[in-house]
Amino acid sequence: MASIVVDDRLNVEAVRSHFPALHQQQIFLDNAGGSQVLSDAINSIRTYLEETNVQLGASYNIGQKATDKYNEGFKAAAEFLNAGVDEIVVGPSTTQLFANLSQSLALSLPADAEIICSSIDHEANIASWVRLAKLRNLTLRWWTPSKEPGDLRLTPENLRPLLSEKTKLVTCTHTSNILGTIHDVKAIADEVHKVEGAKLCVDGVAFAPHREVDVKELGVDFYSFSWYKVHPFPCPSLPLNPFSHSTYLKQTPPLTFCRMAHTSQVYGPHIAVLYASQHAQQSLTSLGHYFNPTDTLATKLGLAAASYELVSTIPSILYYFGHTPAERKKTWAAIAGHEERLQSILLEYLNHRDDVVVYSERSTEARLRVPVVSFSVKGRSSKEVVEQVDTSSDFGIRWGHFYSK
Repeated sequence: MASIVVDDRLNVEAVRSHFPALHQQQIFLDNAGGSQVLSDAINSIRTYLEETNVQLGASYNIGQKATDKYNEGFKAAAEFLNAGVDEIVVGPSTTQLFANLSQSLALSLPADAEIICSSIDHEANIASWVRLAKLRNLTLRWWTPSKEPGDLRLTPENLRPLLSEKTKLVTCTHTSNILGTIHDVKAIADEVHKVEGAKLCVDGVAFAPHREVDVKELGVDFYSFSWYKVHPFPCPSLPLNPFSHSTYLKQTPPLTFCRMAHTSQVYGPHIAVLYASQHAQQSLTSLGHYFNPTDTLATKLGLAAASYELVSTIPSILYYFGHTPAERKKTWAAIAGHEERLQSILLEYLNHRDDVVVYSERSTEARLRVPVVSFSVKGRSSKEVVEQVDTSSDFGIRWGHFYSK
């Protein structure tokens, strides 16, 4: 197949050739609901099930091949994040992995510990921590940005007043799956780590489809995303209130958003990955069988391993971006440039309409946002907008809160 990057620009036709679903009449713009799958990943699943569908760890030939494929998947997942193989675990979803993580952390938190949760996160990175706080009777603080529509950004400055010497965990999103704003996670991590013993847990589900992830550079303690969401295009959402978890904003009337997610990439199957640094793992209690080793994150939180055939697809996803770090960096740069051109068309149009309010980042710059755009249309519900698009075009879009309710 032709290269997906030509002269530092994304070769859209070459990209489309990698995805069988894109040969249909339907135009998939439903970013938050998941992605279409890379043909090499589909072939990998079929080959695994046809040829190597046996229990891992056996000494006979096919057993060794199955184990090798699974291990290659783990190695590729770690490389995608710039993590060690012993620092990752693969599971069914980011929601499940955060639930496992919260259970594993429960015993290590002191009785007076405080947890800080972002109120503009996907529920995946909220529910587990709310449950943990209730279970252990811990103090839970809500981290809420300005309520102004154009300033819904998490920053070290609006986090700082919430931090104390009792803070043990801060959770936030790298990029809101509703707003598309990119948060400066490295700066947030630096702020969190000024508190002795405090750790940062980041939901990267809406960021990983659009930008390269380097957990070492970010300095995070925990980071998770879903491979089936690793896909960056416009798609309306609603009704929701992004401040619904905030105590002092409970009276804010629900906002009606139309959310559009532009993009060009779709990749993997329905599994997720969680990273935990070596230092952070010292706070974890193993959830595995008592007789199993506990020297890696996977043996601590994996619970009998992830889906073998789905893990075997991860190398094909990694190599889609390139076979070397330099090639992958070039691909990610081309994706960001392509997305900036796409989102500029939509945002420039919306920003010039008097009857439209764009929530959070109004800029079209790729360094500030990914092409997930939320807006409200005066006098119209998003359900109405979406249904009109459904009846008049082949665009597959959605309305709803997308689990950021």
